[in-house]
Amino acid sequence: MRHSLLSLAIAATLLGGCSMIPDYQRPEAPVATNWPEGEAYSQGAAQVDTAAAELDWREFFHDPALRQVVELALANNRDLRVAALNVEAYRSLYRIQRADLFPSVSADGGATRQRLPGSLSSSGEATTSGQYSATLGVNAWELDFFGRLRSLSQEALEQYFATEQARRSTQISLVAAVATAYLDWQADQALLQLTRDTLKTYEESYALTQRSFDVGVADALSLSQARTAVESAQVSLAQYSRLVAQDRNALIQLLGTGLPENLPRGMHLDDDLLAEVPAGLPSDLLQRRPDVLQAEHQLKAANANIGAARAAFFPSVSLTANAGSLSDELSGLFDAGSGSWLFQPSISLPIFNAGRLKANLEYSELQKDIQVANYEKAIQVAFQEVADGLAARTTYQQQLDAQRALVKTTEEYYGFAERRYRTGVDSYLTLLDAQRQLFSARQQLIGDRLNQLASEVNLYKALGGGWKEQGDGSPEA
Repeated sequence: MRHSLLSLAIAATLLGGCSMIPDYQRPEAPVATNWPEGEAYSQGAAQVDTAAAELDWREFFHDPALRQVVELALANNRDLRVAALNVEAYRSLYRIQRADLFPSVSADGGATRQRLPGSLSSSGEATTSGQYSATLGVNAWELDFFGRLRSLSQEALEQYFATEQARRSTQISLVAAVATAYLDWQADQALLQLTRDTLKTYEESYALTQRSFDVGVADALSLSQARTAVESAQVSLAQYSRLVAQDRNALIQLLGTGLPENLPRGMHLDDDLLAEVPAGLPSDLLQRRPDVLQAEHQLKAANANIGAARAAFFPSVSLTANAGSLSDELSGLFDAGSGSWLFQPSISLPIFNAGRLKANLEYSELQKDIQVANYEKAIQVAFQEVADGLAARTTYQQQLDAQRALVKTTEEYYGFAERRYRTGVDSYLTLLDAQRQLFSARQQLIGDRLNQLASEVNLYKALGGGWKEQGDGSPEA
């Protein structure tokens, strides 16, 4: 009996190598081999060899306060925690599916005692009988001759890999979201401070105009215009005070915990907050961007499921076997001659199922076609996001330089207008126009700087940066 079980196990192992999974062919990337070129793109952006995914987020962010809040988010954010738990859940599902490849061996013991009344006994007298058993056996083990179980195991493994890539994608998104929320907070604080300074200037101008009006030098229109400027600045002050509070709340929600009291002082928006993001080559996205890798693993899972659907057309062979001891007395359970065994192979061959197996195979093949389209779309989306980021890098820098020049010119215009008004050459309307233009230009400069920094963060995210852990040279960290 033992040799028979061993022979069957060896045969099942050898024949289990049979697989009906179609040969996997990675679909061609439906994008160009190079990044777009043109007026909006820097020359040579695509010739950088280092990929952004190799740039650790601690190296990308220069601001110590930003690095600390990102670290807090990675430790406490609930979405990332759920993504990590999903990885563990799918790992367990894979182990469950893989366990079906191996026999389930169990040791069982049992006892029964029965009394029959005399009316039911052949002897006409009440009888008592008993049976005791102890067995070791294999319960309904499917011999995977046609690779059905191996296909299902491969599918579960690819789903597990896809979930791991989803976790990495969640981490990348979280790093970018925290950085963007922090930069929004810093920019609105800068706008709030600019509004306070502007309001102070408006109030000083209004006080001077009030004194001039009191002595008959300024007219009522100038006084009204000065008061209008003060009230307009007060409206902006309330607006930015609200935005700063809401930005802080949004950042705390992403962190999953409160802001620490010992948070380092943040760098100024005009400082060198971010490292330069290397663009790399379009082919890097296929190996380094987690959402593309996730889509490919899901495609491989669908491909493996076709193998399981094909194998379902063939016979299913199962084995139940056990060996042990039976006795009518517990004391004689292991005596000589009490041995017992059971060998029960079974085979099931599908004959008629109203087209269910064929429909299941067609469904599996359609699911693969859907995953091919999803994979190609993931590549196209990734290519577009990087191309948009490269265009934003060049144009935002140009826009920022032009806005800085505009602010400088507007400051000069304001200085001229103020002197001309104080000397009586121009009306207060000219000075008020200069003040408003300067305030607006400075607001726009802060907004342009924020947009430029946010575009660099988004480009870093689009290129697959943000999940690699510091000090780890492997993309599997």
